[in-house]
Formats: sequence, structure tokens, C-alpha cells
Amino acid sequence: MKRLFLFIALLAGLAPGVSAFAQTTVDQSDPQALIKTATQQVLDEVRTNSIAPDDIARVRGIVDRDILPYVDFKRTTQLAMGRHWRTATPEQQQRIETEFQSLLIHLYSGALAQLKPDQQIEYLPMRSSPGDTDAVVRTLAQTSGKPVEIDYRLYKTPQGWRLYDLNVLGAWLIQTYRQQFNEEIQQGGIDGLIQFLTARNQEITSGKS
Repeated sequence: MKRLFLFIALLAGLAPGVSAFAQTTVDQSDPQALIKTATQQVLDEVRTNSIAPDDIARVRGIVDRDILPYVDFKRTTQLAMGRHWRTATPEQQQRIETEFQSLLIHLYSGALAQLKPDQQIEYLPMRSSPGDTDAVVRTLAQTSGKPVEIDYRLYKTPQGWRLYDLNVLGAWLIQTYRQQFNEEIQQGGIDGLIQFLTARNQEITSGKS
């Protein structure tokens, strides 16, 4: 669970507060600029406003306004599903995407409270060439402890760069969930995965986990 909190806390880097976001335009034409600007905005928000981990309404508001435009949850879900995505019906695909997104948002609410006002982010040189359509933004996040290596994977769209995967301490978000999703599908099929995600969301909402 601690690793999952780390994963979702990184999405906070794309969740600026409303007032800060209104003052700064995020450069979507450059992957590092997008991550850097948005991350600084959320850190500014954390420094000035406390965010309760159980304030789901506020978290969802932040997600709807300021995360969804820069994150391709559908691509994340497709890659996490792997080959099983093609065997799911359109209705099942939509249900899984919705439940998976809800799961990340639930975990995100707790991760927001983990961000510290003194959080520092170092941006490492990018290894990319003009014309690349996939990029990895490499960073080091540091507070009072050992620096944590964080990578953001984005791909280029006509509307700008979009985040779809995260790497913390050598573990990619999609890879981690792909293994879990595959196990659930092996046991109960696509509907079994939907039931698992639904039950997980219900557990978190009811405070059982």
C-alpha cells in the first residue's frame, strides 16, 4: 500500500490548486515543462492549504479540473489489461476504465496528505530526440530522507503530451497492475476483474482499507 501511495502521490504533480492553475498556463508542447510546471503548482498549493485525506469531494474536483486534461487513463487501462483488453466487450472496457480510475482517485486522496511543504524536485536531463512521440521525464524527489527516483512516461498527441505511466524505485505503475489484473482475470474472467475493482473501491470508501 505504501508503494501505491507513492504512485498516486506522483499524480498530484498534475493536480494544481484552482487559483494557482488559473495564474499559470501549463506548456503541453514539452513533456518536461508540463511535468515541471504542474508539479510546482501543486507544491505551492500544499504549502498554502492543508488537504484532508478524507476530503473526497475536493480531491475529485481537483482531478476533474486539473488532472484529467493531462492524463490518459484509457491508455493506462489498456496497457494494464494487456492482451485481455481486446477480448473485453466495449461495455466491459468502459466499466474497467471507470473502476480503475476511481481506484486511483481513492488512493490519490490519501497520497495528497503525504506531500510535504518542503518537497524538492530535481529534473534530470532528458534522453530524447526531435520527432519522438514517447518520452520519459526523469526526476529525483527529496524531502528529509533519501532521494526517490521518479519517472513519468508520456506520449505525444495532437493536443499535447499526455501522462500514462509512472515509475517509482524501478516499478512501473502499469506493470504492477498488469500482473494483478492478469491474476484476477485468470481466476474469474473479465467480469471477475470488474467485481474485484468494484469491491476494492467499496472497501476504500467504507473505510475498511
